[in-house]
Amino acid sequence: SQGRVISTFICDVSHEEAVNDFRDAVKREHDTDHIDLLFNNAGVGAGASFVDGDRDTWERTFNICWFGVYFCARAFMPMLLASKDAHMVNTSSVNGFWATLGPTSAHSSYSAAKFAVKGFTEALINDFGTNAPHVKVSVVMPGHIGTSIALNSNRIITGRDERQMTSAELELARKRWSSLGMLEDDASDEQVLAMMEQMGRNFRDNARTTAEMAASIILDGVREERWRILVGDDAHVLDNMVRSDPESAYSEEFIEKLRATDEWTVG
Repeated sequence: SQGRVISTFICDVSHEEAVNDFRDAVKREHDTDHIDLLFNNAGVGAGASFVDGDRDTWERTFNICWFGVYFCARAFMPMLLASKDAHMVNTSSVNGFWATLGPTSAHSSYSAAKFAVKGFTEALINDFGTNAPHVKVSVVMPGHIGTSIALNSNRIITGRDERQMTSAELELARKRWSSLGMLEDDASDEQVLAMMEQMGRNFRDNARTTAEMAASIILDGVREERWRILVGDDAHVLDNMVRSDPESAYSEEFIEKLRATDEWTVG
């Protein structure tokens, strides 16, 4: 039987021209005018504070996490329409319905982008149902998944390794870790870097939901044509808590209840 053709591309999804080049390469390499599945999954974790964070970092994070989804949806929409049965899958996050990591961890750019992805996807349910009923759409909202996003985000955002961080960037990181009680206020630059690297490894290696498990959950949701796909027990717990008491979702009492579930490591 004929084998599968797998191709890989490097694309900065925050730039529409690059995304369009990617789409054209898919058409060319696979000799096709249609696709059946589109997974918009690119993302980085940065852009913490709107108040005192670096504006370029904030906007770079937002552009990848939101415009990466939007530009890919725009570019590949004609190829989805050309399919007999297609499905767009957009990755949001639990931060698409709960915009924080905890009481001392601002997460404004990432959360704003993930809210945008969720809202966009929900709007497409009616849009596709009316104007393209053969195209389905799902929003994926993962909790803590064991990936290298925490290790790689700074390099993607700045184009530099963490070991090349500026003094201002190191000071912001020092401020964050000291606010969490994980470093002393006068911690050295080397201690800050070591903490960042260790936290990145912990995020990747200590998650209860692996990337493989997440992929299986997402694909099952697509097969079942569910528009809302929560990934991980922590995502389900947090979703239920926010829905049951939305007015208290950012209160200290809510955070303590969340900690008590043993399903979420609150920042």
